[in-house]
Amino acid sequence: MDIHVDVVVVGAGGGGAILGLSLARKGIRTLVLEQAPGPPHGIRGEILQPNGQIILDDLGLLDQLPQNAVQPVRHFHFRQVGGRRLCSVDYDDLPSPYNRALVTLPHVVHRTVLEALEKRNPGGLWYNASFTNVLKRDGITIGVEADVQGKPVRVSAKLVVGADGPTSKVRQALKIPAKLYLYPESYLVAILDCPEKLDEAQYFLGKKEILGVFPAAKEKIYLVYLIDAAARDAIHTAGVEPLQKRWSAICPELSATFHGFTGWEQSAVMPTGRTRARTWVTNGAVLIGDAAHGMNPHASQGRMQAMVDATVLADLIPSCLAEDNFGESRLKVYEQQRRPKVEMLQRLADEEAFVWNTGNPVLAWLRNRVFFTIDKNQRLKYQVLTATAGLRETPPFGILDRFLALGLVPDPRADQRPPHALS
Repeated sequence: MDIHVDVVVVGAGGGGAILGLSLARKGIRTLVLEQAPGPPHGIRGEILQPNGQIILDDLGLLDQLPQNAVQPVRHFHFRQVGGRRLCSVDYDDLPSPYNRALVTLPHVVHRTVLEALEKRNPGGLWYNASFTNVLKRDGITIGVEADVQGKPVRVSAKLVVGADGPTSKVRQALKIPAKLYLYPESYLVAILDCPEKLDEAQYFLGKKEILGVFPAAKEKIYLVYLIDAAARDAIHTAGVEPLQKRWSAICPELSATFHGFTGWEQSAVMPTGRTRARTWVTNGAVLIGDAAHGMNPHASQGRMQAMVDATVLADLIPSCLAEDNFGESRLKVYEQQRRPKVEMLQRLADEEAFVWNTGNPVLAWLRNRVFFTIDKNQRLKYQVLTATAGLRETPPFGILDRFLALGLVPDPRADQRPPHALS
């Protein structure tokens, strides 16, 4: 069976689904192939940052998120293991209406996008569709081969989009070199019933130890705990009781919640990695999201940046169609627009992982000192917040800011805040 479309997207994840929907809204013939049998299930942590909210709002979907599955969070507090507060970040400093982080129950955003895609483009999303290879003519990508429910299918397209994650088969078929780095740490993510009232998010930072607690809808919380990736099996073998005790020691006021963690089915382990593709484009093909640039979750921007990729690419494709030009030099406009910000966030995430995850007591002391300084410096705090929220294009800290963050000399601009952040 041969299918002819303008764009074929491989992968219906955070970026692929947004791209498919955006193109469908523009009337562009698009087919999205997803190897999973249906919409996603399972445990995963979900925080929708302001830049992601803006994208959903532009698509008319932000108000369609089920309100009983979304928890707006204003304050994020960073504390030492032991309880001492280091720094508090207030999303209300951001311009309204995108001045909250939205913690959602698992896959709520993704399912909302997929439902909108299927409604807008009936038959344009195929599940059980596994990419097998790219089709080429004279060195130009002209489509894909796929296995769809056990049957071979050829899809010809003017543009092939690889949105299939950090180990992208599309990227491999295109022979685009990439550097993949797996961090030595993973995260145990759990969603628990929370009998205690919790409205604010908290990070507890220790020596090679991080516990994140985020309020979610329906009186639940997300719990995110840093673990050694190599120790996953040992942790499972030891059972849940050691974790209950350790979390209760870190945050005694939530002990009852932590003791509600009774089985591994309440949790999932999230490996962490970074992807850096040498190029994101070639003649007739593009990479987006983790296929091009996975990053450490400390940046809180991995999924958001895949969504931004999709919107930028969706804005470029109509002119490519009008010109009948999907050559590498034309598509490079997308990469040139996106790569600087993405690489800035990757560097920021690596720096945060190095300092936040440290087991070195000297580095941990410096980390805590920087947090204390930032807490008293409205300018630096706002710069960090806008980076996390995805609302800035440049690094939050310059060379001088890094020096000032150590608190060794006063910052004469410490009280400077943008007009919308003034109380």
